[in-house]
Amino acid sequence: MTSIARPYAIETIGIVGTGAMGRGIAQIAALAGLGVRLFDTNPAAVGAARDYLADTFAKLTAKGKLDEIHARAALGAVSGAQALAEFADCDLVIEAIVEKLDAKRALFRELEAIVSGRCVLASNTSSLSITAIAAGCSDPSRVAGYHFFNPVPLMKVVEVIDGLRSDPAAGDALMDLARRMGHTPVRAKDMPGFIVNHAGRGMNTEGLRIADEGVARFVDIDRIMREQAGFRLGPFELLDLTALDVSHPVMESIYHQFYEEPRFTPSPITATRLAGGLIGRKAGEGFYRYVDGKQQVPPEPPAPTGLPARVWISNRHPHAHDAVQALVARAGVPLDTGAKPAADALIVVTPFGLDATTAALDESLDATRVVAVDALFPLVDAQRRTLMTTPATTRSVRDAAHALFAADGVPVTVIRDSTGFVAQRVVATIVNIGCDIAQRQIATPHDIDLAVTLGLGYPRGPLALGDALGARVILTILRNLHAVLGDPRYRPSPWLARRAQLGLSLTQSDAADRHPDTGDSDRPTQSKEPSQ
Repeated sequence: MTSIARPYAIETIGIVGTGAMGRGIAQIAALAGLGVRLFDTNPAAVGAARDYLADTFAKLTAKGKLDEIHARAALGAVSGAQALAEFADCDLVIEAIVEKLDAKRALFRELEAIVSGRCVLASNTSSLSITAIAAGCSDPSRVAGYHFFNPVPLMKVVEVIDGLRSDPAAGDALMDLARRMGHTPVRAKDMPGFIVNHAGRGMNTEGLRIADEGVARFVDIDRIMREQAGFRLGPFELLDLTALDVSHPVMESIYHQFYEEPRFTPSPITATRLAGGLIGRKAGEGFYRYVDGKQQVPPEPPAPTGLPARVWISNRHPHAHDAVQALVARAGVPLDTGAKPAADALIVVTPFGLDATTAALDESLDATRVVAVDALFPLVDAQRRTLMTTPATTRSVRDAAHALFAADGVPVTVIRDSTGFVAQRVVATIVNIGCDIAQRQIATPHDIDLAVTLGLGYPRGPLALGDALGARVILTILRNLHAVLGDPRYRPSPWLARRAQLGLSLTQSDAADRHPDTGDSDRPTQSKEPSQ
């Protein structure tokens, strides 16, 4: 059916479901001066939600973050509904109920008979298709996705999702409302995972894959991603925070909704731990143990002593060679400048997307003396460095390399041989999935980066991260991973490959699609938000 565009003025909101999400949405809506009506199939839950809001507003007032008059007005704007019929005059109804398609469809069918034709019906679903939810309605044009993140008052981003039959004006009204409530809206097409849960696959699935290969311990992978790559949390800290009873089903759902796309393959590690109840922080044990809510992290052993006699550095990557040379000079270790390494020299290679074994064989080097160092991130002013050995590298060589790269006090993690180290693999996967979201036109490059930085807390969005590290470097890592492992999960996105080859920013839309005045994309399903 073809819908007629119509204005949507939103002043009164109905919220179905008064759990954590419903309460959070009610809080920001009431503080924005909107009328809020709450309904739950459990009548006691409505009263509990209102009590929760009263307590929250009181605490904010006590901390000086909210004045008393505003607090009283906000609480006064929130009322309970004993039946859905009391939503008849609402301009917007947001459902925040159980993640079951049939339940959401049934609710919206019931609401259609109650609300006016100018009432938007919005789903807070994180994993279900908006188009599928709307298919149960006689007028699917006013159904859209409005995906907030928990805790709603603190997570300042919301995804506005257009289903195939959604009226763009309904989405526009939700975008405006989000800004009024102090949140940053991003616009997405109806695809599995939308933006944030889609983009978030890179960190978790690749971290799990690395652990599954026996490359490094959970804590080591987390340390590398935090201290070397600059992320707030590593993949296993993040999984413990979200809890496997939430995150593992999302992994499986997105994998199956994309018809077993290799990039999103779940891990047996999380399936097994979920079955065993080791789901994360809220259970007291996950990838880490928690005592009184405090994460228990094993201490890091001190670095070995005893520097190598001399160091020979591969010049396969000149920039990386120079960075390693600076560290060797700082440690006061003689440099072997011969065309081939001397018999007593530590051999250092700096591969991108290759394992230490392949890098050694490519240059016909003695694998027993080869150690690889990850040079994707700065080595000289580093918070952490990562080394990896070949299966043939001797213990004495490994320890001498560890002592060398830790000589200035920077912690060093030594991992088993891995195609692409840890940070290279995870970061390249994050960038690649972000590029594929852009390629599929699920959202604008701007909204992809904005959603990921606000929704996942990454230091940069995936496209900006790829630009910062170099699109050609990321492409090289992925192509080498793909060539060595033969795994289709590492095939480069066309968005990445073409822009890397042309020397364009990953944040750039196709030139022909950009508006000549603003530079924004002309694509109708994409947001045209100004830069933040």
